[in-house]
Amino acid sequence: MTAKFDRRSVLKLGGGMLAASALLPHQAFAQQTAINYWHTFTSQSEFAGLEEVMKLFAAAHPDIAVTQENIPNPEFMAKITAAVVSGSRPDSTMVSSERVADLVAMGGLTDLTDRIAAWERRGDFDDSRFASITKEGKVYGIPAFTFVDWMYYRKDWFDEAGLAPPTTYAEFRDAAIKLTDPAKGRFGFGMRGGAGGQAYVINVMEGFGAKLMHEDGSISLDRDKAIEAVDWWSGLLVKDGVVPPSAPNDGFRQIMEAFQTGQTAMLWHHTGSFQDNSKLLKAGVEFATAAIPAGPVNRVSRLGYAYNTVTKPETIDASWEWIKFWGEPDAAVAFLEKTGYFPASTVAAQDERIAGNPLYKPAADTLGFGIPAPSFAGFAGWSESVVLPAFQRVLIKEATPEQAVDEMIDGLAQAIA
Repeated sequence: MTAKFDRRSVLKLGGGMLAASALLPHQAFAQQTAINYWHTFTSQSEFAGLEEVMKLFAAAHPDIAVTQENIPNPEFMAKITAAVVSGSRPDSTMVSSERVADLVAMGGLTDLTDRIAAWERRGDFDDSRFASITKEGKVYGIPAFTFVDWMYYRKDWFDEAGLAPPTTYAEFRDAAIKLTDPAKGRFGFGMRGGAGGQAYVINVMEGFGAKLMHEDGSISLDRDKAIEAVDWWSGLLVKDGVVPPSAPNDGFRQIMEAFQTGQTAMLWHHTGSFQDNSKLLKAGVEFATAAIPAGPVNRVSRLGYAYNTVTKPETIDASWEWIKFWGEPDAAVAFLEKTGYFPASTVAAQDERIAGNPLYKPAADTLGFGIPAPSFAGFAGWSESVVLPAFQRVLIKEATPEQAVDEMIDGLAQAIA
């Protein structure tokens, strides 16, 4: 990754061959318009994918200059909130589904309902793709790509041990135990107990039947089921010892490096890390993919959508051209080829480069049973500031599962009050 993509960059191309999407009609501007775009991309492959989309967009829209700015994921909500309050918001931003409710509540997103309804690509997207970005009948953005949760596993290790990829939590734990060998520096699973780990705690609690959002619209947490889940999840470290001791502080980079360098046998993440893993391990030989195992009560595998939205009404026309461009099949497939992120567009997902790859089958299967992450005002703050610290204290034996869950329940009540 070159230095120009570390924090901010402007990419403009003149001449050259235009992508097919460049032939589509779009609004032309009398003079070049400059807009900026916030995102939370972290990995080299993500930046490479962004660069490809920006190249295609620059060729199709030489009259719009896009400046990209990376905002670290743990800092995003604080920065976007401050920007909205101070009147210094970006022109456009990428927003994950669990943060939509909070941003709409603070007036941080622009209503795009009419534009999206008239968009020529609207029919390429299933209505469900817009569920998380729609609040009280208003649509605030366009799905850019899909986070499909799945599991990576060391196929060579599994073959050597005569194990099949696990399909249940019980099989998963059994495989992790059998594949852990501290003498070789090997652990059965790479747990994300640091930044970003709150999502997995919530997923496992729901896997044990402790759902957050209920059919009647209420939001609550079943204490007994949540305790059982936290005890099982934390027990992978404090009882079974099948995850690295560094788990309480391990975030994205740490769990990825541990898997790629042969320290862990299994990794829960999403399709976006497929290309990064393929650079260091041979796909289909050294590692393979599988669906997330089913919990005792529910199979919880998330289908999350990253949405592109307009945050500054003053530049809505140029920002609209930018965010809808991500829905073009050429842009979606180009981004997939660099990152592994699945297109949100049904049309783009049918591309042979996706449908013909057996390693993508677990993700395609997950599209049939996966569910979105909870989304309600206060969710992001509660999960990051309450759930994760409470769970981390269990991992370092400063709290019991009962104490952690009680803290989560109290925090949830305050978040939704």
